[in-house]
Amino acid sequence: MTISVGDKLPETTFKTMTADGAKPITSAEIFSGKKVVLFGVPGAFTPTCSNNHLPGYLENRDAILARGVDTIAVVSVNDAHVMGAWARFTGGEGKILYLADGSGDFAKAVGLDNDLSAGGMGLRSKRFSMIVEDGKVTALNVETKPGVDESGAAHILGQL
Repeated sequence: MTISVGDKLPETTFKTMTADGAKPITSAEIFSGKKVVLFGVPGAFTPTCSNNHLPGYLENRDAILARGVDTIAVVSVNDAHVMGAWARFTGGEGKILYLADGSGDFAKAVGLDNDLSAGGMGLRSKRFSMIVEDGKVTALNVETKPGVDESGAAHILGQL
């Protein structure tokens, strides 16, 4: 079952890269007492994610934060090393929190997992965005077709 507006996010542990290497970070650490824009992508370094989805959040970062958002985070079913490299490559290091959901535990728990085995990518996340306030989903946008429309930064800005 897919998570819905009004639902609490499940307790999950992600990994994120730090100067000291990959470190665990819990959903409580990320979301408790905060307003967070979280967006999910099928894969770091993939064309649509790198060229169309992530750049909008980097370009609109200040405008999003100015609307009372504490953190902007991106999650993908990739390992922490890939997410760390993607953060450096995109210039997003220190601007957006890059979360590794290496085994897809979060994607599965919120019902946003996507089996892309036919395309050789295995288990991935659907493309989505959400606004989370103190761990509770207050807006949810899930793409129903290829590309970035509902889950992009411009759409989130309109919801804030």
